[in-house]
Amino acid sequence: MRIGIPKEIKNNENRVGMTPAGVAELVKRGHSVYVQHTAGVGSGFSDAQYEAAGASIVPAIENVYDIADMIVKVKEPIAPEYPLIRAGQLLFTYFHFACDRELTDAMLLSGSVCLAYETVQQADGSLPLLAPMSEVAGRMAVLNGACYLQKPLGGKGKWIGSVPGVRRSRVLVLGGGTVGEAAARVAAGMGADVTITDISLPRLRQLEMELPANVRTLYSSEQNIRRELPETDIVIGSVLVPGDKAPHLITRDMLKEMESGSVLVDVAIDQGGCFETSHPTTHSNPVYEVDGIVHYAVANIPGAVPNTSTTALTNATLRYAIALADKGWRQACREDAALRRGLNIVEGSVVYRAVADVFGLPYKELEL
Repeated sequence: MRIGIPKEIKNNENRVGMTPAGVAELVKRGHSVYVQHTAGVGSGFSDAQYEAAGASIVPAIENVYDIADMIVKVKEPIAPEYPLIRAGQLLFTYFHFACDRELTDAMLLSGSVCLAYETVQQADGSLPLLAPMSEVAGRMAVLNGACYLQKPLGGKGKWIGSVPGVRRSRVLVLGGGTVGEAAARVAAGMGADVTITDISLPRLRQLEMELPANVRTLYSSEQNIRRELPETDIVIGSVLVPGDKAPHLITRDMLKEMESGSVLVDVAIDQGGCFETSHPTTHSNPVYEVDGIVHYAVANIPGAVPNTSTTALTNATLRYAIALADKGWRQACREDAALRRGLNIVEGSVVYRAVADVFGLPYKELEL
């Protein structure tokens, strides 16, 4: 199979779809890999390293899309890429369709096959291709929240951790999944008083046993969240409904419960955000203020540490990319139910129910 790795063109996105080590594994199996010139530079991987791994370097993004049967990316295609995508071409990347109607319509029109990292799901409910970036995002969410808690950056002027004789800052983590657990561990390690919420009692019991002593669990309800907000300094929003829009757990009227200069970090912004007042921001302009509350809603948080993120992502995606290349997407998805759940749009039809439902589009049961 001919596999293309384009350079990411989303704002401040320095990750790349695959490391040279991953490319070498595909080439070893007889596949041809085409990497756009300087695609890996932002992640610390040179063209020479890709060539040494057996890839061909092509000059422009148009060349990559023109030649490849399968495109391996990190972020969803954006408008300049839409005309480059052709019918039957397989795109293997993060899509987050449920919060982007324009992207959904463009991919339907293209006739391509869209296999989304974020909905590849094992039988136990785990999301193996979302997990590594969720771990990075959860850790970084706390660091960014702590940064913008500083007075010169618009915060209330508190240090997140403990100082003898001073009350610890308080961090509220909404959602006990991979992001939430990672955030709670980092916040606790920095010395904060941490509360983590979820609607799953078994998950709360597990977190209660596994997390440090300065983390307490709380059942997620509007009343419980409202009670926490007056004394909370940083809120990490990490709620996920696979393939669907995130629910708004903090509405605008709830902001008045918080002290001015408190910080909201919306890690769920890729799926529409879990705060009503959230809208996507970028690394170059990461925060804004609503009713005195600082909002951080960067849609690609792991893109700030691209070398680590690209390596972690390739470690997770490579086995699936190899299966798709070796067998073709139909056979690979027929044999692997987790991979099949990653199919969102196939040749002009929505085949993932949550995406169809959120936009009122026809849903088609896919027969492989």
